[in-house]
Amino acid sequence: MTDETTTARPVGGQVKWFDPTKGFGFIVAESGGPDILLHANVLRNFGQSSVAEGAKITVHVVETDRGLQASDVVSIDQPSDVAVATLSDFADFDPAEIAGTPVEPARVKWFDKAKGFGFANVFGKSADVFVHVEVLRRAGLADLLPGEAIALRAIEGKRGLMAAEVLPWESAD
Repeated sequence: MTDETTTARPVGGQVKWFDPTKGFGFIVAESGGPDILLHANVLRNFGQSSVAEGAKITVHVVETDRGLQASDVVSIDQPSDVAVATLSDFADFDPAEIAGTPVEPARVKWFDKAKGFGFANVFGKSADVFVHVEVLRRAGLADLLPGEAIALRAIEGKRGLMAAEVLPWESAD
């Protein structure tokens, strides 16, 4: 960081919120004081693309002309009440209901691994289907390329049409 004015110091705290779409969030220090900016790049350097609200976190903090910022992550302890790799968007769906949804051929419109999401289009339909990185991880995938052919199970979620499962192209009927 070019605007550092002090040496990084370790600070423990709790994640106030983090939005992978916006690429940042904030930490509340255990010792109080102003919120600490947590940028997505700092989190990615630690090997994560997101962090749950309420997670205990230790970061090195620098004071910049724009306020306190995390320069690197030392450790993260996820809150015990958060199920790993479970999206709240699917909480109200019965897994059997998702499994009963037809597998449809689709093409990736775009996917931004850094943001943690993208969109695909099912062949013959005009609506975009939201694809979250956690759905990819459950499929054993890390990224999608624009124009890539995939198969998916799409459900109507709280925020619109979303992929509940991503499968290899050959899985489509």
